[in-house]
Amino acid sequence: MSAEDQKNGGDKPEATVPVTQVWPEVERAESLARGAALKWASGVFCRPEQLERLSQYRKRESQRTASIHTRLKSMVQSYLEGVGWGLEQLREARAELKEVSHALQKAGLESYRNTEGVKSLERLREVSVNHCQLLAAVSNLPRLYSVRSMVLETERLVESRRLLEAHARLMDLECWQDDILWQLHGVAGSTLSTEDHELVTKYFSGVGQLVDALGKELWAVVSSALALARQNPTPFVSAVRIVEREEALDQAFIEERGGTRGNSRPLPPGRPRCWRTCFFQVLEEAVSARFRSVSYLHTRGPGLAGHLSALQHGIMADLATVRHLLEHCVPPHYRLTGAYLRASHRCLHAHLAQVSSWDLESGEIFAVLNWVLHIYNSPDMMGDPELVSEMEKEELGPLISTEGLEQLQNKYVQSVRKSVSEWMHKALQVELQDWQRDQEPDTDHEGFYHTSLPTIITQMLEENARVALMIGESLRDQTIQMGLYEMENLLNRFREALVEFGKEHRRDPSNKKNKFYLHYLLASISNCIILKKSTESLQQQQSSRSAGQFSRTPPNPLAALDRAVRRACRLVMDHLLLDLQPFLPGLLTRPWLVQGDPTPKLCRVLEHHLELYGRVRPPCRQRLQEEAQWLMVVEYVRTLMQKRLVCRSTEERRQLAQQMVQDDQQFREIFHGLEGEGSVPDVNPLAMLPVLADFIRLKDPGMLTLEVSGLAAKYPDISEEHVSVLLDIRGDVSRDIRGAVLDLLEQSAPPLPAGYRPIFTDIMVPPSTLAFCLPTAKCA
Repeated sequence: MSAEDQKNGGDKPEATVPVTQVWPEVERAESLARGAALKWASGVFCRPEQLERLSQYRKRESQRTASIHTRLKSMVQSYLEGVGWGLEQLREARAELKEVSHALQKAGLESYRNTEGVKSLERLREVSVNHCQLLAAVSNLPRLYSVRSMVLETERLVESRRLLEAHARLMDLECWQDDILWQLHGVAGSTLSTEDHELVTKYFSGVGQLVDALGKELWAVVSSALALARQNPTPFVSAVRIVEREEALDQAFIEERGGTRGNSRPLPPGRPRCWRTCFFQVLEEAVSARFRSVSYLHTRGPGLAGHLSALQHGIMADLATVRHLLEHCVPPHYRLTGAYLRASHRCLHAHLAQVSSWDLESGEIFAVLNWVLHIYNSPDMMGDPELVSEMEKEELGPLISTEGLEQLQNKYVQSVRKSVSEWMHKALQVELQDWQRDQEPDTDHEGFYHTSLPTIITQMLEENARVALMIGESLRDQTIQMGLYEMENLLNRFREALVEFGKEHRRDPSNKKNKFYLHYLLASISNCIILKKSTESLQQQQSSRSAGQFSRTPPNPLAALDRAVRRACRLVMDHLLLDLQPFLPGLLTRPWLVQGDPTPKLCRVLEHHLELYGRVRPPCRQRLQEEAQWLMVVEYVRTLMQKRLVCRSTEERRQLAQQMVQDDQQFREIFHGLEGEGSVPDVNPLAMLPVLADFIRLKDPGMLTLEVSGLAAKYPDISEEHVSVLLDIRGDVSRDIRGAVLDLLEQSAPPLPAGYRPIFTDIMVPPSTLAFCLPTAKCA
């Protein structure tokens, strides 16, 4: 039996505990292993001949089992060695902890014994403190006695603007104050009492006042630097040197005391002063003083443009002074030109924002926009080659924001719109007064009628577009858009005025004031043609990108022009009909059949009107001539439909047809100019008269069916009523032929072709007065 076994009581046999009771998992693992082995063996030895290889399988499995046992033993041995090493380390740590604990107990006992010895040194410490205070008082007495005289001397130097000397004395005073405070702080220990601090501060109160006085003088010099630079820059140079000294002192104190907290020495009173920052603030305040005195009344009307021009010259003169004089009086890192540019730009930005908020008129807004967008960045101002680099370094941004520019442009457009609307209203009133004149309208070099209205409107809109283009294309497009809206409104009012003009003339056609009614209608049509050309020119000036820029419905002055021209042409035709009306009752009657009397008078009326139509600008001149031709034919056929002449014989039908052909020839002679001008309509209304004459002249009534089919083919809008009246005028058509003709017309009614202008639709057939007949009888 080994010694370890004897130590652990090896002489006493221990009860053996089965492994399966300590680890139940072992039994389960063993059963699983046996099941797996049985399954494997049943799969391998399923046939008798495979039993021959049993020895090989047994040898291989034995080797594998031995290998696994070896690895398990090695792993368990490694774990046991690690556990042993860990236990050994724990024993050593416990021993060391015991040694440290004993050492700490000894140190505590020694410290307790020394406490009694320290108490005997308190009296010595008090004596040392009193000695230090007396030493500090003795060493500072000469300085303390001279503080009053130093303060007075420094005040005198400040008042006489001997700034460098004053600042040197002030630095000495501040150094004394700082030393005294530090000595008192060191004597007192960790903190200085409030009473001592207040006593020193009160004694050196004149120093703080000197700092304020010196700063006031410095900033007065800096604010007047531009004037001093041209006369005597020495005070400005002294001020800059003092600012740099103070900045260096601030930096030194911060690095010495603010950066190292271990010495706990506080910063002197009033530090850091940051006088360099104050220097640039005073400079900016001096720049803004140029704009602060500007009031609303000083810049109204033309004064605003003059004010902006004065700002331009003043700023450029100041910049020249800064670049050529003051820049050499300051250190390079000041970049004084850039600082002045920043200050000027900020002040201008605020000043122009204030100006933009005023109730400006269009001329004033134009002056502001032109100055901001063109003059400010031009070579005459900030676009100077020597300033461009400074501007790029500062990245100043726009003088007025994009939103501000849009608002300013909108105000400009609204102001111009108000002016344009007023001028258009006045121009329309002048036009209405011209219509009442007792003389013909003026004619241009081409002989066309016109008045002053289109010239005024055209010049006004084009001038506004030209002025707006001086600012930019965007403003020009907005101005043109506004002008087109106002043009559309004007043309709507113009059309209403034409309607009232026509009503007034119809109420009293013989009024002497309406003597030149037709002439001014024609002049109005020519005016519309001129305005149309002006409108198209304005629309062409607009840039393509402005098409979808406006949220409102786009203006359509051309449609308003077309409506006004249509109304004027309708009034011209109404006047023509009014002049023709006295002669129409005598047309297509028996006296006319014999003498042909009213036709020459109708021709003279037509000739007079067509001559006046020649004073209208094309293409409305051709349109009026076509409408006159159409009106004459419609009224001629309408008179025919009234059945004032019903033929009683073949001879009368021949005479009626012959007279209609002669009338057609006379009408053609009057309208002969139409074909020469290349404006012949698709359906020539004069061609109807020979066709109707042939229908009436036809000798054989049995051919009427064929004739009516040809008539319906040429004029598909002819109705049964029209054909029935024509048959009545012939006077020789039987009931059977009439029924056959009307049935044929009803069956062959063709649709109206595209582009065909109906003519019979405008001709109403008067109701027939039928004789009394029995209800059972069929009326033809």
